Amino acid sequence: MLTESNLQQFDTAHKSPGYNMNKLCRQVSIESPAGASRDCVFNFEVPVPDVPPNGARIRVVCAGACYRMRNRSPSVSSSSSVQSTEESYYSGNHGIRDGALFPGYEVSGIIDSLGDNVKPTDDIAVNKRVILYPYDGIPHGYAEYIVVHDLSYLVPIPDNLSLGVAAMLPTGALLAKSAVFTAHNYVSALLKQRPADQICRILIVGTGGLALWAIRIAQHHFETSENKDRVQITVASLKDDGFKLANELQNVTLVQWNEEVHEKHLIDRTKDACKGLVDIVIDFGTTSRSLHRSLQCLSPSGVVLVSDEVAERLLPKFSSLINKTNQKIEAVSYGSIEQLKELVTYVASGEIIPPPYTEFSAEEASSVIQKLCRSEIPGRAILRFHDIQ
Repeated sequence: MLTESNLQQFDTAHKSPGYNMNKLCRQVSIESPAGASRDCVFNFEVPVPDVPPNGARIRVVCAGACYRMRNRSPSVSSSSSVQSTEESYYSGNHGIRDGALFPGYEVSGIIDSLGDNVKPTDDIAVNKRVILYPYDGIPHGYAEYIVVHDLSYLVPIPDNLSLGVAAMLPTGALLAKSAVFTAHNYVSALLKQRPADQICRILIVGTGGLALWAIRIAQHHFETSENKDRVQITVASLKDDGFKLANELQNVTLVQWNEEVHEKHLIDRTKDACKGLVDIVIDFGTTSRSLHRSLQCLSPSGVVLVSDEVAERLLPKFSSLINKTNQKIEAVSYGSIEQLKELVTYVASGEIIPPPYTEFSAEEASSVIQKLCRSEIPGRAILRFHDIQ
């Protein structure tokens, strides 16, 4: 196993005159199924990227599998490509082939080389462990080496934070933190208007990686805020295994959204669990049905927070409804790099416990995707390219 103690020896060897990188490295491409083919994972050899003069080359160690969609192809309309790829892939139906579906946004690794114009620092130097902030144009993460032209997007990670956990932070955890931060603004405004003995109710919908991060981050955030005892968090679980994962958390009310149950019963069940209508919903459900149900559980003038991608697709369908009810659907964008650095600190210190995850070698990508389609992997799946801890 490559460890931090012998990483320098490895690095010296691979830069020696006798060592030839062959100018090629491995890249894994994960795409949505097309036609009758079940193959959606492809391996390529691509050129090892040159180090930009003012940037760095990163040796990718871990990358989160199957998370979010990249900007869609200009040949397909934005809303239709989101809906078709999501629905066709996750339902197991054959859909369009879109290599942008799983780009490997969540990346952790080791600085392999710095550009000629870069002066090393305590945090940014060869062999330092880093994650990448998800800036516009972030390179494909399912390759052994990627380059970053602007070092300000690199976030150092401490030695006590595993690279597998670190790989989950730049997108899933960061979007969840951004949603909780947005919710905080509404919570503060509401509680200022209410008597001291009244609370604010938050409903978090979903039990995938996003929702599990949101639960943990919300618990930590509101337990350490001035409104510690005035925020009630309820989780609406969308599937049985997610319910079990969420059930491990303390001080969180749980309600299961079983799709086989009549809609009115689900709404009544949720209202009972929340002890009334909620003030804020953080909805990572991604479907029209989930969003409509969330609105039925929301108080007048309440707000539902959804991701940018979901808002782009679903907001036009609900605009007339929310105008009548005086409710609001707000899109949440990715958080700032400062928030990402805060996440690194909280997770490394143990103040926020990451959701369950399983690591797989990059060679197992094909079987991992099949298992994800069958919901056989609890929590997150992480692809590991190098055995570096």
